Amino acid sequence: QVQLVESGGGLVQAGGSLRLSCAASGRAFRTYAMGWFRQAPGTEREFVAWISAGGAFTTYADSVKGRFTISRDNANNTVSLQMNSLKPEDTAVYYCAAGLNRDYSGNTYRHWGQGAQVTVSS
Repeated sequence: QVQLVESGGGLVQAGGSLRLSCAASGRAFRTYAMGWFRQAPGTEREFVAWISAGGAFTTYADSVKGRFTISRDNANNTVSLQMNSLKPEDTAVYYCAAGLNRDYSGNTYRHWGQGAQVTVSS
């Protein structure tokens, strides 16, 4: 089992930056691909970014491409999401997830974190 804990959320002004981290417990972390998803109140969960188990491949939603960067440090069992040029529409609860597939739907992940609130003011 892999357990995930997000950190780094908070409130920032539009145009600012924030870095989310997801700390994993479990020896199998390096075998999992990782995804970031977000969900705003009253909306469905939305794909944000994905990274392969070894970190060689990444995918971003069009809405965040060029502004967000996903990375991982397998030696320290962490995955991060650097968020720059934040917009009010980025306001949501952000979740990290671990899975064995390239999945943009969020339906095949085996482990999920509890979420971190990100609020971007106008």
